[in-house]
Amino acid sequence: MQAIANTAGFHFAFIEQGGSSLYPTLALKASSEEVLRILLSIGGVEIDHFSLWHDKAGNAVAQPLAGVTDPETGLKFPDLNAVTPAAALELTQTNKILPEPCDFLQRQALPPCSVIRPTSTQLGGAVATVKSFTDDLLFLGQTEDFFEFAMQLATAADNARRQL
Repeated sequence: MQAIANTAGFHFAFIEQGGSSLYPTLALKASSEEVLRILLSIGGVEIDHFSLWHDKAGNAVAQPLAGVTDPETGLKFPDLNAVTPAAALELTQTNKILPEPCDFLQRQALPPCSVIRPTSTQLGGAVATVKSFTDDLLFLGQTEDFFEFAMQLATAADNARRQL
């Protein structure tokens, strides 16, 4: 049961991670103030959900729940905190729920800053989102027509340009 709960926690974090990029990426293309308000409002909720599920996924691989192996599938969730002090990395600390400083845009021109998710069309746009959901088998069982239509909508969204 714990392996099922862990899988769900990581899956939800994965989905919310996509929304945390998609809505701000689309907002950069919005010409209508009403559409911009909608995208920014939904995007804020997605970012909140991402941080919540990121925290829950971290808890799933911390004691007392860490080190779980599903007896039927063999799926393992290691204890990410069970690393030697010399090997301990910030990326494996399960108690970190806030964005960490990173190099952003140009390493030489800007100091490190915290970034939640990418906002480029290539990495966080609608096509990237549909592709990641499809690759994750979220749409398993859908028809080819569904995939074609979803990709048409995503491509149109990514190709939109702000009208000033």
